Amino acid sequence: MRLWRLTRAAHQRLDGEGARLNGGRWNSEGNAVVYLSSPLSLAVLELLVHVDLEDAPPDLVALAVDLPDDALIQSVDSSDLPGDWRDVPDHPACVGRGDAWVAAGDTLLLRVPSAVIPVEMNYLLNPRHADAATAAVSSASPFEFDPRLAARLAG
Repeated sequence: MRLWRLTRAAHQRLDGEGARLNGGRWNSEGNAVVYLSSPLSLAVLELLVHVDLEDAPPDLVALAVDLPDDALIQSVDSSDLPGDWRDVPDHPACVGRGDAWVAAGDTLLLRVPSAVIPVEMNYLLNPRHADAATAAVSSASPFEFDPRLAARLAG
């Protein structure tokens, strides 16, 4: 299974440190998780909802993260979430689900719906899970936004 991460060059490790320090939609501060997307285009959209294109870091890297096809995955279905889960940043229901998953430690991955495109999936990787070492960055490529996208968003 291949998942994607768009990150700054200095943050390529799959240690979940950024999420541990800052929390996110699916985890509270103190819980290390690595946010991944399937496909790369979703990772791009996930970044764009948090950063204006003109403020995007110049040192972005697209990481291809390979995991075993038989990796243990738990899933969250959007129908199991409150109706406003997409509208409230760091919705308590989402954070609670992610934190409970980290605490249980049963699976390497948690598949969650994207708030940007709910029919597409993001994945949380638990860097403290016993199988975390099976996640490997198979490529790290410099990433630049297409100038046409910048022109469309500005105009």
